Amino acid sequence: MGVAANAFFSCSDIINVSYDIEEIDKLKLVNAIFHVLLLHRGPISELCICFADAEIVNEIDQIRLHLSWSKNIKKFVFEMDGYYKLPCSFFSLQGLEHLSLKYCEIELPLMFNGFGMLKSLRFYNVKITAKILQRFLTSCPLLEEITLTAYHQTDFTGGNKFTFVELFKCLPSVQVVNISRVYIKHFTAGGMSQKFPTSLVYLRILVLDQVCFPKQDELSSTLCVINSSPNLEKIKMKMIALAGQTLTTLLDPEDYSGLNLDHLKGLEITGFHNYALEMEFMKLIMAKSPLLKKARIELSTTVSVDEEVKMLRDLVLHSFPRASPTAKFIIQRPKK
Repeated sequence: MGVAANAFFSCSDIINVSYDIEEIDKLKLVNAIFHVLLLHRGPISELCICFADAEIVNEIDQIRLHLSWSKNIKKFVFEMDGYYKLPCSFFSLQGLEHLSLKYCEIELPLMFNGFGMLKSLRFYNVKITAKILQRFLTSCPLLEEITLTAYHQTDFTGGNKFTFVELFKCLPSVQVVNISRVYIKHFTAGGMSQKFPTSLVYLRILVLDQVCFPKQDELSSTLCVINSSPNLEKIKMKMIALAGQTLTTLLDPEDYSGLNLDHLKGLEITGFHNYALEMEFMKLIMAKSPLLKKARIELSTTVSVDEEVKMLRDLVLHSFPRASPTAKFIIQRPKK
């Protein structure tokens, strides 16, 4: 595969440019990109660069340095197969509104003033410490959507405390939060009280990928975020069970009598093991969501057919409070 470029031109601007690089003579590639960049006289609103060749890093640095003078790039997507340390010139892209990075390493320059226009951020397997992430997010006051995804075990905190409390202090306007396992285990360390001091009034969508409820810290932290988000519209979670983890304290609904999910319309839980704690959590959410339209539960592959039948029978025979009597309640096995 060579260079795939998609560009729309008017007399004075480039609206969109993307490059997907796998196998190509790097000198020809650089010449082609520079030819496009140097000839146009208008803004580049969107730039996507995806490549697998680590030997081309120096050439990519040159392109990025050239682009650092632009104040018009609104969306920047950068992906590669090996870790790439972002140069200082990258942090001068002050007009960014949407940023997506994959397999990058971030160290902020001393003079970093933040991305004052940034609205959405996606990190996929990005090397960054908790201290640097906190500084980065604090410098992006308009951030509305954040995705932190990683599947490599790493000492993210480096000995520094960085829980959900610190995270949401950096995100006063956040509406969509999507966080994976590597970050969840750090953000939930030590557990939390039932509610944040300040409500997350703008948070609409919460996605937690791989939460372990048998870990009391993760359960209490998850409930704290939900209990502090009165305007949530969708909750999506994937449950996991770790070896050696045993169920401890069950949920007491009285502890969450003040929980109000008056705007929640969708609940989706995958990897459901039919543990008592998971079941109590599901019942609690459904009991507090008067506008709920759909609750979808996908069972874990570890749940046998016999266990599923017993669970369904218990749900039918022992009804539980539902604030929305018209909500679709779907329980299904995972697709093969």
